[in-house]
Amino acid sequence: MADPEDNVAIPEFSCLLQMDPHLKTYEKDFKRRYELLQKQLLQLEEAEGGFEQFTRSYQNFGVQRRPDNSLFFQEWAPAAEALFLTGDFNGWDKFAHPYTKKEFGKWELVLPPKPDKSPAVDHNTKLKVVVHTNTGERLYRISPWAKYVNREEKSVIYEWVHWDPPQLYSQIHPRPKKPTSLRIYEAHVGIASPEGKIASYTNFTTNVLPRIKDLGYNCIQLMAIMEHAYYASFGYQITSFFAASSRYGTPEELKQLIDVAHSMGIVVLLDVVHSHASKNTEDGLNAFDGSDSCFFHALPRGQHSLWDSRLFNYSSWEVLRFLLSNLRWWMEEYCFDGFRFDGVTSMMYHHHGIGTGFSGDYSEYFGLQVDEDSLVYLMLANHILHTLYPDCITVAEDVSGMPAVCRGVEEGGLGFDYRLAMAIPDKWIQILKEFKDEDWDMGNIVHTLTNRRYGEKCIAYAESHDQALVGDKTLAFWLMDKEMYTNMSSLVPMTSIIDRGIQIHKMIRLITHGLGGEGYLNFIGNEFGHPEWLDFPREGNNESYHYARRQFNLLDMEHLRYCQLYAFDRDMNRTEDKYGWLAAAPAFISAKHEEDKVIVFDRGNVLFIFNFHPTKSFQDYRVAVEVPGKYKIKLDSDMVQYGGHGRLDHSTEFFTDAQPFNGRQNSIKMQ
Repeated sequence: MADPEDNVAIPEFSCLLQMDPHLKTYEKDFKRRYELLQKQLLQLEEAEGGFEQFTRSYQNFGVQRRPDNSLFFQEWAPAAEALFLTGDFNGWDKFAHPYTKKEFGKWELVLPPKPDKSPAVDHNTKLKVVVHTNTGERLYRISPWAKYVNREEKSVIYEWVHWDPPQLYSQIHPRPKKPTSLRIYEAHVGIASPEGKIASYTNFTTNVLPRIKDLGYNCIQLMAIMEHAYYASFGYQITSFFAASSRYGTPEELKQLIDVAHSMGIVVLLDVVHSHASKNTEDGLNAFDGSDSCFFHALPRGQHSLWDSRLFNYSSWEVLRFLLSNLRWWMEEYCFDGFRFDGVTSMMYHHHGIGTGFSGDYSEYFGLQVDEDSLVYLMLANHILHTLYPDCITVAEDVSGMPAVCRGVEEGGLGFDYRLAMAIPDKWIQILKEFKDEDWDMGNIVHTLTNRRYGEKCIAYAESHDQALVGDKTLAFWLMDKEMYTNMSSLVPMTSIIDRGIQIHKMIRLITHGLGGEGYLNFIGNEFGHPEWLDFPREGNNESYHYARRQFNLLDMEHLRYCQLYAFDRDMNRTEDKYGWLAAAPAFISAKHEEDKVIVFDRGNVLFIFNFHPTKSFQDYRVAVEVPGKYKIKLDSDMVQYGGHGRLDHSTEFFTDAQPFNGRQNSIKMQ
């Protein structure tokens, strides 16, 4: 009997094998995944007229205003006995407006317009779905498709609010083209001001976007936008997937933020959380229809033991409708330019990465521990996004290093554009915590920065939001600690701790930028050496906002050295913009000298030279270079305006000698 998997051809699988011949052993796994994807696409074609229509289901579910101002309501609640709509519009009558049961667990209701022809439900008024369960319970729920939810000051629970303003914001500026070198500014709207409060979309548009533009970032990754009832979850316990968080302002203000970013040539990615959902029932998806499954796997499979949250059932047709339409909604309604997918490691494996160290052995990435429903969902999401929006950017947060995550679906890959290089920030923290300067291992640093799969693009970063959370602290604070409170003035001589901290802060960023990936990421505020750490208001800190803000005011005090770090970050990005090393082939490393603590590499016609020695400077130091000719200094971390000591003469011209050195054809003597 023939194996059905033998009939499936992955169109460009040979390209993947060219990159990595070792994957031939797992050809059957790739074929099976690809076959499952093709099957899904075929079913979508047959049952829904294709993915174009299917992913626009946000136009049919929740509440829709029709041309005659009647309102159409539709929900999927397969385990419910009955559904009713209640709200301000009917004086909270729980039985006046029943939904009609349709096939496949769907429920529908039409509300005709009022006598004056206006819609039966006014803009900005509250609604609830009343769910009658088969055990006789009556539950009050928010529609999973709610586009706006809000919370009154003293309340804990979010309420579904009908959002249909008389004036909708319409974007004026086209999406910028997909950048060849991705320089990402990871940001959280709520903490984006020095004030001890939740900052707004408008504050971000007015005060933060111009800084991001000035710094030379061409991409913003917005965290904590999808609505989450618990602010301190950092936006990772989603309660309403189609609602932009109301704590920062209105949907129209978020649309304006993105539009203004586009006018500056900046693309905007949404940090999308499809890996799990909040277990809240009253204002979340959990037990929407009274059952323990609905959108999720039944327990225990449907529970994430570490995150205490619910896990989606990616094999369910209606869950696919919900999640894929969710991606489409953020692209269409808000004009986002792509997504950073959170928790991809948790999605891809049945063990969710819990208690599992990934050694890189290929057997860890194939076989029964892999959740193929999740993989196929991710392939489907990437295939649909990149087909509908060719410039869409998708980034995977994966720590496991699964092969082909960032190869095209047509090769048998998952279809992401980039993955986050999550080992790099961990390495920097480890070095600063555990090693004296003279014990830094150059070879180990270079290995961590270059240890990535060939042909799969990585986003490198020295630190992200993860490193700043409570229990840890920013790199600047690891380096300079409490001296940042007293000794950051440039009006007094630098202490040895501040001197060391400022120099290492810049060098860590530049070597990560130059060597670590095909994109670079910085978390808001860290570009100027933000002190301390990040902590959201919660019971444990008396609901304090002290650490849930970014002190941009430190930059405005020009006598403080924060503006020197800011200037270096800006010029580092601008130099990359000019020479494009992120888009160039991986670097050639010509030196990682343990005794001298020197690292030298060239990438994209730029020669990078790092001296990590705590006490020694070098003269007449020979470095290898491939391209012959004249070289000039273009970026120097030792310049006085960057908090350096100004020891290099920038008018010097360096000429190559035809003297092969360290694997390169030519070399230069650095005076």
